[in-house]
Amino acid sequence: MTVSEVPRSLRLPVEIDERLSRLAAATGRSKSYYLRELVTAGIDDLEYAYGLVTRAEAIRAGQRETRPLDDLMSELGITHEQLDAMPDQPA
Repeated sequence: MTVSEVPRSLRLPVEIDERLSRLAAATGRSKSYYLRELVTAGIDDLEYAYGLVTRAEAIRAGQRETRPLDDLMSELGITHEQLDAMPDQPA
């Protein structure tokens, strides 16, 4: 453990701990290594998801300004046909 790390304790379901143990044994890394990897990778996703929820709640409560999509499309010069032709996922 380095100076910039803080110890934490958590309870895991037996099935998850068994999977973690198998992964650690198969790769020669510690279970702590994989737990750090999971938390580090997952915290961004959790912060993003909870941020979306917070913004959605603020919109529903009338605390954030919104604009109709048609107004934005008109302002940007995008037609419905162009929007429909766009791929679902970024390239």
